[in-house]
Amino acid sequence: MSIATIVGGAAGGLALVVIIISFIWLCLQRCKNYSNRNSETGSSDPSAPAAGPQQGARQFTMEELEQATQHFRETKLIGEGSFGLVYNGLLRDGTVVAIKRRVGAPRQEFVEEVHYLSEIRHRNLVSLLGYCQEAGLQMLVFEYVPNGSVCSHLYDTRQESATELEFKRRLSIALGAAKGLFHLHSLTPPLIHKDFKTSNVLVDENFIAKVADAGIFGILQRVEEAGPSSRMMGGDVFQDPEVEAQGMFSEMSDVYSFGVFLLELVTGREALHFGISRTGGSLTQWVESHMGSNDFVDHRLGSSFTTEGMRELIGLTLRCLSLTRDQRPKMGIIMSALDQIQEKEMAMTTVMGEGTATFIPGSHLFTSM
Repeated sequence: MSIATIVGGAAGGLALVVIIISFIWLCLQRCKNYSNRNSETGSSDPSAPAAGPQQGARQFTMEELEQATQHFRETKLIGEGSFGLVYNGLLRDGTVVAIKRRVGAPRQEFVEEVHYLSEIRHRNLVSLLGYCQEAGLQMLVFEYVPNGSVCSHLYDTRQESATELEFKRRLSIALGAAKGLFHLHSLTPPLIHKDFKTSNVLVDENFIAKVADAGIFGILQRVEEAGPSSRMMGGDVFQDPEVEAQGMFSEMSDVYSFGVFLLELVTGREALHFGISRTGGSLTQWVESHMGSNDFVDHRLGSSFTTEGMRELIGLTLRCLSLTRDQRPKMGIIMSALDQIQEKEMAMTTVMGEGTATFIPGSHLFTSM
C-alpha cells in the first residue's frame, strides 16, 4: 500500500470523525435550548407553551370571529372586563377561544402592543393569540380557560357550579398566580400588570391558575387619548393607595393587589364589601381589627388547614398590604413563601389526614403574630 493511499484513508477517517462529532454537538445544543425554553414556562409539562420566539399575533378577520361566536350571539357572552365584553368562540380549526370586544378606531399602537404581549408565554399566564380591527371595533383573541375566574368558585353566588376550595387548593392557586406575576416582573423591562385582581385569575380544568389581562391596561393607555386612569383609578380596593396619590405603578403596586387577592382567599369574601372606601381606613387596619373574630377565616375551609399554615399565609398577606412599598416583599419572595407553606401543609395533612381543628378561635390563631 502506497504512502498516498494511507494518508488519504487517514484524512478521510478524520473527516468522518469530525462530521460525527459536529452532528452530536448540534443535537446536544438543540436539546439544551429546548430544555431552557421549557424551564422558562415554570413547568415540566411539555404541553405548556414555551417562552421562546413566537410567530407573533395572528390577525383575524371580522368574518372569522363572527363565525366563531355565531355573530356575537348573546348566549356566547361570558363576561365583561376592563377591555369590554367577553365572548366564547370556536375557531374553524376547532380551537376554543375567548374574544374581548370594544368600540375603537384602528390604531397602529394597538397592533404594536398586541404583537409584544403575544410573545409573552408562560404556563400561569393566559396567552394572547391575536387581534382584529374592523368595523369600528377592536378585538383581542385569547386562549380559553374553561373553569372561569377564581371569583366564581370563591364567592360568586350566581354560579351554580361553584366549587368549595380547600386550603391546599387555594394555596396552589395563589402560588400559580404568583408565578405568573413573577414572570411578568422578570421580563426586560418588567411588565407591570396594573390591574391584578381575583377576577383576573382564571383556573383551567385542573385548577391551574392563569393570570389574565396582563398588559391590557397598557393597551388602553396607548389607544385612548385620556387613558384609562379616570375610570380605573380611585375606588378600586385592589389598587395600591400610593398609585392614586403618586400616579405611578410599579412591581410593588402589583404586590399590594396580590395581597388583596390573598385576603380574599383567606376570608372567602369579596374585599369590595369590607367597607374600606366608606370608613377611609386601610385594608391592613381592617385585617388587624377583624382577625381576632371567629369568622375571619372562611368557615368553608373547615379542618383543611393547619394553624401554622394559616398563620403564615395571613402574615404574608399583611406584608403585601403594607402601605409603604419598601416594606412589601417582591414576587420572587412571595412565590418562595407560598411554596414553603404549601409543602408544609402537604406534609402535615398527609400525616394527620386533615388540619388541626375544625374550629379555631381567632384569638388562638393570631396570638403569636
